[in-house]
Amino acid sequence: MTEPIASSEARTHVLTVDVEDYFQVEAFAGTVSRATWDEYTPRVAGNCQRLLDIFDRYQVKATFFVLGWVAERFPEIVREIHERGHELACHSFWHRKVDSLTPAQFRSDTKEACDAIENAASVRVTGYRAPTWSITQRSLWAFDVLAEEGFKYDSSIYPIHHDLYGIPGANRYPYVQVCGNGQTLLEFPPATIRIAGMNFPAAGGGYLRIFPLAYTSWVFRQFEKAGKSLVLYLHPWEIDPEQPRLAGPLKSRFRHYTNLHRTQERLELLLQRYRFVPFRDYLLDGQCPMRLGKSPAVNSIQEAAGC
Repeated sequence: MTEPIASSEARTHVLTVDVEDYFQVEAFAGTVSRATWDEYTPRVAGNCQRLLDIFDRYQVKATFFVLGWVAERFPEIVREIHERGHELACHSFWHRKVDSLTPAQFRSDTKEACDAIENAASVRVTGYRAPTWSITQRSLWAFDVLAEEGFKYDSSIYPIHHDLYGIPGANRYPYVQVCGNGQTLLEFPPATIRIAGMNFPAAGGGYLRIFPLAYTSWVFRQFEKAGKSLVLYLHPWEIDPEQPRLAGPLKSRFRHYTNLHRTQERLELLLQRYRFVPFRDYLLDGQCPMRLGKSPAVNSIQEAAGC
């Protein structure tokens, strides 16, 4: 069940990073065993450092959804993300799809990830994003777990048709998710655009790399024309065209490797053209429609941030 939130004019967009390495993505989950992750040459810390420098150059802050596995092995980069003024949030520990887990497994994985992130940076985590957008119709119970574990917002529901994820009928704009246990979470869907009665993905990950930049710019214009903010996302490995090539199905290699050499340029053009903030700051922005909500989740996260 969802509670729509009133709309208001918005000129601020949300910038997010899913912190995982090139060998941890779902595209190669069938060929790269999690038991072998430590055998691969890590590049995530260096790529995060590059992103931090880019963000400093354009004076923007982001929300970094960190994999617990990364936080446990590279706590220094997690601390640096926090010390540079960015928001830390949770992206699971093992990057397993939520709809492949039981509620107990999901709770355990989430707790382990939060412990690793919080131990690295001494900061409480209140935001969550599921690996591969995997809170689907089969795993809506995850909202109950997240609320019970103290999370205030989520960004996992992709309102599209896709072979790996998505809830096509879900709201395209931020809303209050009412959980089965009576608690609430704020839900922030990634950007989509409606064409011919269907939702199409935009402004993030492979869609930022593979689709023409003109398409992404058009989507930004449509959101701003409607007085809405969109959620942009990317991964550190997407600015790393020199990463090792992995074996895998043709579709997986196409999704992962196409236009890696263009990601940084496109990102920097967007950072020049638009204003971005992390979720934490977006919820404090006077133009944010979430400020108009009366949900306990809205009040709680605003109070925690000093609003």
